[in-house]
Amino acid sequence: MTQELRPIVLITGASSGIGAALAHEFAAHGHELVLVARREQMLLGVAEAIAAKGHARPAVLRLDVARVDAARDIAEALARRGVEPEVVVNNAGFGLLGTADSLDRGAQLAMIDLNVRALTDLSLAFVESLARRKGGILNVASTAAFFPGPGMAVYYATKAYVLSFSEALHQELKPRGIRVTALCPGAVPTEFQARAGMARDFLPSFTARSAESVARQAYRGLKEGRLVVVPGWPNKLVTALAPMSPRSLLLRAVHSWVSALR
Repeated sequence: MTQELRPIVLITGASSGIGAALAHEFAAHGHELVLVARREQMLLGVAEAIAAKGHARPAVLRLDVARVDAARDIAEALARRGVEPEVVVNNAGFGLLGTADSLDRGAQLAMIDLNVRALTDLSLAFVESLARRKGGILNVASTAAFFPGPGMAVYYATKAYVLSFSEALHQELKPRGIRVTALCPGAVPTEFQARAGMARDFLPSFTARSAESVARQAYRGLKEGRLVVVPGWPNKLVTALAPMSPRSLLLRAVHSWVSALR
């Protein structure tokens, strides 16, 4: 007799920041988790912190999701554990501050591999189990998705892709009972700023949100089947005004904003 697979929430980039906060949020609502990232010790720390709160201890999987065969390896690892995804959270990603011509080309292509290709692969790899479970996909984009991004051109473009792709998947997969939500946070104080080469202390307090607050709104938005979640009213206002603003104005405004992050 075939063993019935247990449902789990798969979270990439779960070793810190928004990914770790999402892990805590899903665990608090009773979900069994599999956490994926490259830094195993940090993943173990997140798992221990969740278990210390009395929740089920997540399984951890040390793996670079940017690898071409990452989705296959994840699927095989889940099968060995007797589990399958009911929710996939694509949080892994990074940005780089600087003009496209000045940044390392290989690093920018690696950003595309992780932010775009890997997210697409993992969004599609488990559709059958998501449909069986009437589950969902949470793709972490950014308020950057609504703007052109001079000074961080490739990063902004990758997040625009995540938003567009997630919106389309939301419509395509709805008939199969799969919810797809794009999470578009603004500034969140995490390791992201240091990795991107930003001055972390420049983050404006009126738009910044904690990772925990973002995770709570993301979880609620996914459960409600919302198309897009933009945490914080200042971020909602800015992203709502963006489509109505002249493109040339947005280019100058974003360029000025990004330049100030150095």
